[in-house]
Amino acid sequence: MKIKQDTRFLIIGLGLIGGSYAMGLSKAGYSVFAIDQEQEAIDYALEKQMIVKGACTDDEGTVIALIKQADCILFGLYPSAILPWISRYQQYIKSGALLSDVSGVKAAIVPSIQAALRNDLEFIGAHPMAGKEVSSNRFSDPSIFKIANFIITPTEKNSSAAIAFMKEFAHLLGFHHTAILSLQEHDRMIGFLSQLTHIIAVALMNTSDNTHLAEYTGDSFRDLTRIAKINEQLWSELFFLNKPVLLAEIDAFSKALASLRKALAEDDEEKLKELMRLSTKRRKVFDQKQEEHN
Repeated sequence: MKIKQDTRFLIIGLGLIGGSYAMGLSKAGYSVFAIDQEQEAIDYALEKQMIVKGACTDDEGTVIALIKQADCILFGLYPSAILPWISRYQQYIKSGALLSDVSGVKAAIVPSIQAALRNDLEFIGAHPMAGKEVSSNRFSDPSIFKIANFIITPTEKNSSAAIAFMKEFAHLLGFHHTAILSLQEHDRMIGFLSQLTHIIAVALMNTSDNTHLAEYTGDSFRDLTRIAKINEQLWSELFFLNKPVLLAEIDAFSKALASLRKALAEDDEEKLKELMRLSTKRRKVFDQKQEEHN
């Protein structure tokens, strides 16, 4: 299973990532179709030549026609919406088509999707680690992939051909690095690197009314709270779908924060400095690994 020049991609959900996928694939010369619940998103994608064909979800006839033509279907939907979509429309998908997603959680959704899928279709999970603090396809920009990692999460139900296809897909869109993780490894990793950091940013913004701070804030506050502008519908869904992992990460962070508080409350200067030295050491290792990776 390779990406041929006549491979036809269908993107379900033209948000930021779906739109950026569409733009990148179209620029590479591929035929891209799209389905979205908003006609405005379809019209904009057609106007900007991000897609060659598109349909709003209420245009059932055109939706089905596009599904029948697709060789690869990419879901830019909220995680909970993928299985209902497949249950409704998989009867129209051509035999041998490959399906994938962009979801930030895997263990809670991939097994049920694969179990519900026809035997002549294949679903393989993927997660582009890219984004902005906006969600509309009006902000679509495939250049966001150039500094981003692409994670593939195959299961025992996935073929080596499907894995190879997704690796080629990541290369085609210019992702900086591609990794392969199990569903569980992905969710543990994302619980710490992404979901916990969003929790911290939200908590920091909710600590007090910060509106008056804009006049004299510094880089620290801006950097720490950049991701606090959050899509509450999507992120609450992601948090609940990865609840056990995220709760464990919050507990671990709370323990680390408590250690800092205790050192400060007890005037334990050496302990406070020790924690800072450990933080500096780990950040240096992180920076070194990043440089090697680049």
